[in-house]
Amino acid sequence: MAASILKVVGIAKSFGGVQALKGVSLEIDAGEIHCLAGENGSGKSTLIKVISGVHEPDAGSIEIVGRRLSRLSPMEAIALGIQVIYQDFSVFPNLSVMENLALNMELMDKRALMNWGRARAIAAHAVSLIGFEVDLDERVENLSVADRQLVAICRALLHDSKLIIMDEPTSALTKKEVKALFAVIKSLQSRGISILFVSHKLDEVFEISERFTILRNGENVAAGSTEELDHRTFAFHMTGREFAEASYKSDRAPGPPVLSVKGLSQVGSYEGISFDLAQGEILGITGLLGSGRTELVETLFGISSPDSGSIEIAGREVRMRSVKDAIALGIGYVPSDRLTEGLFLPQSIERNAVIGVLGRLCNSLGLLNRRAVAELMSKWIAELSIAAKDPSLPVKTLSGGNQQKVVLARWLASELSVLILNGPTMGVDIGAKYDIHALMRELASKGLAIIIVSDDLPEVLACASRILVMRDGAFIQELEPATTTESRLGELSTGVA
Repeated sequence: MAASILKVVGIAKSFGGVQALKGVSLEIDAGEIHCLAGENGSGKSTLIKVISGVHEPDAGSIEIVGRRLSRLSPMEAIALGIQVIYQDFSVFPNLSVMENLALNMELMDKRALMNWGRARAIAAHAVSLIGFEVDLDERVENLSVADRQLVAICRALLHDSKLIIMDEPTSALTKKEVKALFAVIKSLQSRGISILFVSHKLDEVFEISERFTILRNGENVAAGSTEELDHRTFAFHMTGREFAEASYKSDRAPGPPVLSVKGLSQVGSYEGISFDLAQGEILGITGLLGSGRTELVETLFGISSPDSGSIEIAGREVRMRSVKDAIALGIGYVPSDRLTEGLFLPQSIERNAVIGVLGRLCNSLGLLNRRAVAELMSKWIAELSIAAKDPSLPVKTLSGGNQQKVVLARWLASELSVLILNGPTMGVDIGAKYDIHALMRELASKGLAIIIVSDDLPEVLACASRILVMRDGAFIQELEPATTTESRLGELSTGVA
C-alpha cells in the first residue's frame, strides 16, 4: 500500500458565523490522482486554502509526508512540497514566461537583483521538466489559456513538488487542450507526484482520477474508487438531487423559419453556411475551437459582418450592421466568456439583469422606476431559481451557474425571437447545468427559437432537437440526436475516425 502524501482529519473552519467546513477528512497517497468534487459553495476552495496554509483550521489536523501539523503557513506548505494552481493560475500577465518561472526562485534565494542568465537557465529547466515548448521571452498575456496553465505547472515543479493541487484546471480549456493537460498530469504521476484534481465535470473525473472525495455543504458525503461509481450516483452525491436523463423534441408542427441563413461566408472564418431555424427548435452547433462556430454566431448577433450571403428574419432579408440592430430584430446572445463579455462584474445583480430593458423601466421624466426594477428582478429570481440573497450585491459574488442565469434573465426580459447560447453551461456546476438545460427546453416549448454552440457533446445530445457539425468553417453533416452517439459526433468534429 502506498504511503500517504497528505492526510487531513476532522477539519473545521468558520467565517463570521458561517461554517464552511464541518469535520472534513481527506487522504491522498503518493503518486495518486485524487479528485475533490462538489458544487460551488461545498467547501472545496476553503479546504484547499487550509491544506496550503492560507487559512488556519478551527479544528482538526493535517499530516504531510508523515509530519503531523495543527497549523501551517503558505511558506511551510511549499517547503513540504504542496503547490496550488488556482483557476487564474496566479501568473503575471505583463511579465515574460522566463520572469514568471524564475521570479519565485530568485525571491526565495533573497537576491536583490535579477541575474538574467541564471533566470533563463531556471526557466529552461522548468519547461524541460514536462517537455513544454514555448518562447521564454514571450509575455504570458499573449499565451493561450492552456499554455498559461503549463507555465503555472512548470513553476510548481521547480519547488520539488510532492502534491500539486489543480483548482478547476479545465474550466476554460477546449477538448483538445484538456487531452493535452491530462497527458501532462499522467507524466507527473509517473514521476511519483500526487495530483489533487478539483472539479465538478463528471466525465473528466472518471477519465483522470483513481479515487475521489465529494463534499456537500462543507461535509464529506462520499469517498472511494472512481471505478465503483456511475454518473448518476456521482451527480446525486454532489447535489443531493436525482436527475433523470432527458432529451428535447419540439411538439410544435413545423412552421415557417424564424431565422434563415443562406450562403453566409466570412473570409478566413466560415464559408457557404445555410440553415433554417424554426419556432420551438433547439439547434445544436458543435465543432472544435477554430471550426468557425463562434465567428458564425457572432455574425448572427451583429458583432461582425459577413462577406457574402444573406440573413432573413421571419422571411425578410435583414442587414445587421451592429449588435444594436440584432437586438432590435429580437436576437439575444449569451457569450462563452460571461466574465469579460457577458457581465458587469462590479455592478449589482439587479443592474446586470435589467440593463437590456432600462427604457421600459423609466418613468415619463426618464428616471428609473425603482419599484418596477425590483418587481422585474423578483420575477426572474423566482423563475430562474437564482440564488441571490440580496440583488444589490455585485454580480461577481454569485457562483458561475447563478451568474449565467443572470445573463439569461437579461435576455428573457427582452422580447426575443431567437436566443443564441455559446457554451451555455461552461464553468457551472452540475446542479446549475441541469437547471439551465431544463430552462432551455421550457423556453423552446413556449416557442423561443434557440441555438446552442457547444463542444460538450453530452450537452448537445441532451438539449438539441437537431445537430449541425462544423469543421474547417463549414457544416459537414446534420444529425438527429436520438440516433447519434458521442463518439460519432467526436469523429465528425475532428475528422478522425
